[in-house]
Amino acid sequence: MHVAQLNYFPAPDGLGLAEALEAWPSLVDIAESAASAGTRVTVIQLAAEAEQLHRNGVTYHFVPAYDTSVTERARRVARLLDAINADVAHVHSLGAAGDAYALSRELPNLPILLQDHADRVPSRWRRSRWRRWYAAVHGMAFTAAELARPFVTADLVNPSTRVFVIPESTSRFTPGSRAQARGQTGLHGDPGVLWVGHLQSGKDPLTVLDGIAEASMRLPQLQLWCAFGSAPLLDQVQRRIDGDDRLAGRVHLLGKVSHEQVQSLMRAADLFVSGSHAESCGYAVLEAMACGVTPVVTDIPSFRALVGEVGRLWPRGDAKALADALVRSAAQRPSPAEVRAHFDDALSPQALGRRWGEAYAQLLYVRREVTP
Repeated sequence: MHVAQLNYFPAPDGLGLAEALEAWPSLVDIAESAASAGTRVTVIQLAAEAEQLHRNGVTYHFVPAYDTSVTERARRVARLLDAINADVAHVHSLGAAGDAYALSRELPNLPILLQDHADRVPSRWRRSRWRRWYAAVHGMAFTAAELARPFVTADLVNPSTRVFVIPESTSRFTPGSRAQARGQTGLHGDPGVLWVGHLQSGKDPLTVLDGIAEASMRLPQLQLWCAFGSAPLLDQVQRRIDGDDRLAGRVHLLGKVSHEQVQSLMRAADLFVSGSHAESCGYAVLEAMACGVTPVVTDIPSFRALVGEVGRLWPRGDAKALADALVRSAAQRPSPAEVRAHFDDALSPQALGRRWGEAYAQLLYVRREVTP
C-alpha cells in the first residue's frame, strides 16, 4: 500500500527540503511512523521550488503550487499522485478541507483522510461550504474521540466518514540515567517537577503555581522547573513567585532551552505537570512519557487518551486538585520503566505506524468495495 501524506501549509520561504524537515519534525515523525509498519509513504509538501529527497524509507517532494489557485494546486498534486500510484491520500489539517475537496474532484476514486491538528470548527455562516468539502473525504483522525464531537455536533461529519482515534504525533526521546541527567542539568527536588510549555493563558501557569504552593506544605522538598518559549504572562508569573514565600526559591524559570536540553530535563524529573485547558495532542506530554516521567496533567480529552493508567489527571483550573495529585504522585507513581512501557505500547512510532496502517487499509478496502 502506497500512502501520500500531503501538507498544504507552505514550507517557510528560503528553506530547502532538508531544512524544512528539521523545522517541522512532526511532519517527519508522522511519515516515518507510518512507514515503520510497512506502509510505503511519500510526503508531498507545497513549496516555492521543486525538490525531492529520500530519507529513512520515506520519499519527500516539494511541489511548487502554494501560490496558485485551489484548482491548479489540485491538478498539480493529482498529477504527482497519479505518477507515484498512490492508494490513499492522508491530508494534514482539517483546515485543508477545501484542497481535499478539489483533489477529490480530480481523483474521485482516491480515498482521502484528514488529520486534525488543533483545527477549529468553522463559523456557523461558513458551514454549508465546509460541510460539502468534508463530505468528499472518507476518514478523519483525532487524538481522542471527544475531539471529533464539535464537528459531529455541527453536522460537519458525513455519516459515512470513518473517524479514527490516533495520537497526533509521537516522540523520539528515550529514557536515561536520572542521576546523570540531574548532574548535567542541575535539576533537583523531591519530587523534581518539570513544566515545558508557553507561559500563556491557555497553558494556565498561574493555576499551576497555586497548586505547587499548596502542595509544598506537604512536600517541603518539592521543586518546580519551567522551560518555556513565548511568555506573555511572564511578569504575572514572576510577581506570583516573588509574592509567595512558598514559591520563592522553589520555582526555577529556565526560559527557552534546546530540544536536546528538554530531553535531559525530562530524564532528570520525577513528575511532569501541565495546566493546559485544551490540546489537540500534547507534544510535551508525549516527550515526558517517552523519558519515563509520570505526567500530572489536566483532565482534557487528548491527555486522557495519551496517559492511560500511568498518569494522574486533575480538573483544569483547580489548584487544590493539582496539589492533591502532586502529593499522591510523589507518594505512589509508576516506575519510569512502566511509563515507558505504556509509551512503547500506545504512543511510540511503531505503535502509531500500526494504527495508521489499519486506518489506511480500512479506507482502501471500503473504497474498493464501493467503486464500480
